[in-house]
Amino acid sequence: MRRYSAMIFFIILSSLFASACTVTDDQGQQADYEATKQMVVDVLQTEEGKKAVQEVVQDEEIQEQLIMEQDFIKETIQTTLASEEGQAYWQEIMKDPEFAKTFAESMQEENENLLKGLMKDPEYQSMMLDIMKDPEMEQNYVELMETKDYREQVRAIVTEAMESPLFVARLNELLQQMAKEELQSGEAPDNGGGEGEEGDQGNSGGS
Repeated sequence: MRRYSAMIFFIILSSLFASACTVTDDQGQQADYEATKQMVVDVLQTEEGKKAVQEVVQDEEIQEQLIMEQDFIKETIQTTLASEEGQAYWQEIMKDPEFAKTFAESMQEENENLLKGLMKDPEYQSMMLDIMKDPEMEQNYVELMETKDYREQVRAIVTEAMESPLFVARLNELLQQMAKEELQSGEAPDNGGGEGEEGDQGNSGGS
């Protein structure tokens, strides 16, 4: 029942647009497009409008139709982005800090997975090594590490790591291992020296 109510709701909205277009095409009069658009926007912002949109999107037939049209949607997006107008649009919209932040956050998981995959690729590893060996890149790294923002970021990462019980436990384990190895390496010369002193005392007593 809800499904059909939602469908009827969208049919009414479509009729509004159709009637506006009919006035323009058949009667040759100027259609009040902005008023019609605003009316539709207002309707969609109501609770009924929001519920209707949710029900239509959740409809299985609609979802199947969207899946069937994925290739077409993908091709359309690629064509649009490849055009000069599309590139200019994205360059302009990415200048908006709020949009750029939201876009980056939405793509964070995908970018992380992509980067993890690339890090295992020998060709990518070789390319990164070549880039890091570039004197200009080395200078850029040095300049970056000297910036206040970079140091604050590193400090934040270290602080966050130190608050992790797993990291602290691993760090303590490494410190104990290092201390043990240092003690073991320091005991060998002492033992040798002790044996030498005992030998000297024995020789002195014999003489």
